Parts: sequence; C-alpha cells; structure tokens
Amino acid sequence: MANVHLLVLIHGMWGNPGHLAELDRVIRDVKGGIEANSPGDAELAVLVAETNRDESTYDGIDWGGERVAQEILDEVKKFDEKGRTVIRFSVTGYSLGGLVARYVIGILHQRKFFDSITPVNFNTMATPHIGIPRFPSTFSTITAYLAPKLLSRSGEQFYCVDKWSPKGRPLVEVLADPDRIFYQALLLFPNIRIYANAINDRTVPFVTAGISTEDPFGDHEKNGIQIVMHEDYKNLIKAYTIPSSPPPAPAKEPEGWLQTMRNMRPPLPPLFQRPFPLNLVIYALLPILFPTFVSLAIIRLSIASRKSRTRLKTLESASNSEKLIHIIAKLESEIESAMVDLYDDPQYSPTPTPPASSPDVNGDSTKQLQKKKSRSKPPPYQPILTPVQLRCIEQLNKIPQLKKETAFFAGVMNSHAVIVCRDVKNFKHHLDGAGVLHHWADHFEL
Repeated sequence: MANVHLLVLIHGMWGNPGHLAELDRVIRDVKGGIEANSPGDAELAVLVAETNRDESTYDGIDWGGERVAQEILDEVKKFDEKGRTVIRFSVTGYSLGGLVARYVIGILHQRKFFDSITPVNFNTMATPHIGIPRFPSTFSTITAYLAPKLLSRSGEQFYCVDKWSPKGRPLVEVLADPDRIFYQALLLFPNIRIYANAINDRTVPFVTAGISTEDPFGDHEKNGIQIVMHEDYKNLIKAYTIPSSPPPAPAKEPEGWLQTMRNMRPPLPPLFQRPFPLNLVIYALLPILFPTFVSLAIIRLSIASRKSRTRLKTLESASNSEKLIHIIAKLESEIESAMVDLYDDPQYSPTPTPPASSPDVNGDSTKQLQKKKSRSKPPPYQPILTPVQLRCIEQLNKIPQLKKETAFFAGVMNSHAVIVCRDVKNFKHHLDGAGVLHHWADHFEL
C-alpha cells in the first residue's frame, strides 16, 4: 500500500485553480519525482482546491474553509479507495487562501484528522493575516468603508468589522487566539513559513502579510535601508539592515521636458497599457474610461455581494450544528457563562484596574500618551493598526516555528500577483516570482 503526502493549494479572492498553476508545476518538478523507498516515506500528491472559487470567495473565510475542508476529506477518502494512504498533510494558501487555510486546519483538527495524519508544512503567500490595515490616506479610508459592503462576508472579515463570535470578536482575532482550535492546529505544524511582499503590494501590504507592526520598506529609498538579495532565489531578500539615521536626500538635477512628460503619465493597469500611438488615444479617453470602469466595477461587485448574501442565508439555514462556527459559538457561550458565575462568586475579588490617569514608567499619564499619539501624524506608508490587529500580531509572532521570507519586486504596479506567478501567459513579468516559488519548494519538507 502506497503512502501519500497530500499538499493542498488554496487560491485567493476572485481566484480559481489556474492562479496556482505555477505553484503546482514547481512543487511537482522539485518534489514530485522523489519516490517512497521505505515504509515511512510518502509520495507527494497535490490537490488544488476548487470548491471555493470565483464569486464563492465572497462568502467568507469560514464558509470557504468549510468547502475546502470537505474537499480534503473527500480526497483522502478517494486515496483510501485506491489503496493509497494519506499519512502526511501540508497546505499553502495565497492571499485570502492563507486565511482559509488557517480556518481549514481548525476544522480538520476538530474532526481528529491529525490523530492519524501528520501535519508537516504550513505556508502562506501575501496573506492578510491581521486583516487589511488602514493607512492615513483618503483612498484607504474610502476603501475601508466600501469594501465590507461590496465584498459581502469576506469584505467584513478582511476589515475586521464582522462580529463572528458570540462575544462580538471578528474572525481574524479568533483565528489568532491561542485558546482556540485554529491556533492550536497551527502549532501542530513543525514547518511554518510565510512570504510577504516588501513593496508594491497594493492588495495585501507588508505589515499584514509579514505580521509586523511597522513597515521598514515603506520608504526604503529615503530611509537608506541596506538590502541584500538572495544569491540563489531571484527577488527574495536574504537580509536587510535599517540605519539608525536616514541619509540626506540627494539633490535632484533638473529634468528635461521629455522626462517630465514621462513622469506625468498616469499609471495604468496592464489592460490599458499600449504602445505609441495607442497610448495617446487611451490618455485622451481617460476622462470617459475611468468613471465608466469604476461604475461598472462597483455595479459588478454589488451584484456579486448581493448574490453572496443570499447564498449565505441558504447556507446558514441548511447547516447543521457540526459546523465549526457553531462549535466555537457554543464554546464561547459556555466560557462567558462560566465567567459570569465566577464574577458572581462572593469569594472572587478581581484585581482592580489602575485609573485612567495612572502614570506609566516614564511618568506620562494614559490621557497624555493618547494626546501625544494623536498629535504625531504617522507617515503615509505606515498603517493605522487597531487593538485587534496588534493583538493578532503579538500572538502570531509567539509561534516558535514561524519563519518569514520577504520578496522584493521593483518596477511593477502591483506585486501581489507576481509573488505566485499568477498569470504568466498574459503577463510575462509574473515570472519574476519564480525565485519565490523555488525557495518555497526547496524548503518544503516531504
């Protein structure tokens, strides 16, 4: 009877299995040819999840996780019927797929999946582990307002405005809670490695993909960060150092009129990037194309979101009590009841909280610190992190086996797709992410 190491790949928002075609190809090339020569060995089998695809990704991390978990269980059953036994399990999630993966392993752990199957590798690429952070810009404020409305349940969970648990906590916070099954399942994986884009990721910025409180690369040219790139893996950072004081900005020479005109060209998505003279036609039509494009996008998002909310009502009414969302709800209700009983116990005396005006170690009161913080305006590239996001960062960084890798793609409009070579047929520059994929495959433990 052959043993199998099952690797599951999970795509992101609006995604489909084709987005992970290069991950599938690279891991098969690097690890797929290794045969099992001893009873403890296992041959690699790759499952590219497809049950949560396209508009189904609007339905949230939890319902997407339920679909993928069932797909995994069905796949394991198929192997059993063919006389092959899955003895090891790994998962890699891209973008939203990384959050879905964290939910999936919680479902599998709750169903005793890991009692007989060994968890090995857990990887994410450009995943918003702490949700989508806000930045001190008007565009970010507008996006934070519209996205939860236009992206249905997933949008609410991205921006942590959902009240997923009975205690009103967002799902992203529950996923990072050490007392919950999702976090406990993550600890079972001996190899945890996450990949983040240092710059140009306009979808999932560094702080959330890299689980960091600050973005050292946000203004790397002015800050004078010394970056050493990996010799063996193109566009992957090997090490970087941040100087204690930023170097003075070099004086700029006056630009010629041609360079000035080039700098004034508006950045356009690849769909609208055309050579001369078609580019002039597109620039001339921008006052018409841009509002038309935005209006159509909003209409499409609104329709997809409405369909998703209708679909969610059907799913929730038809679901049974074995869904993990209901198990967590019951557990939190029981904990809350226990705490109420504890507070009602006359023998219980909680530690009094210090008054709001109590000084800290530097002699500043809490109110003074808040005033100082409000006066100090953060740089535009640094996020405005909420207490929920800060707690997620703190808890996730406590995972001892967590390793972080950072990709650096200069000269691209959005590096979010490049990090996984998402569409190399239509966009050749997506091949720049090949070094990241080979690093992932080389460090994948069979």
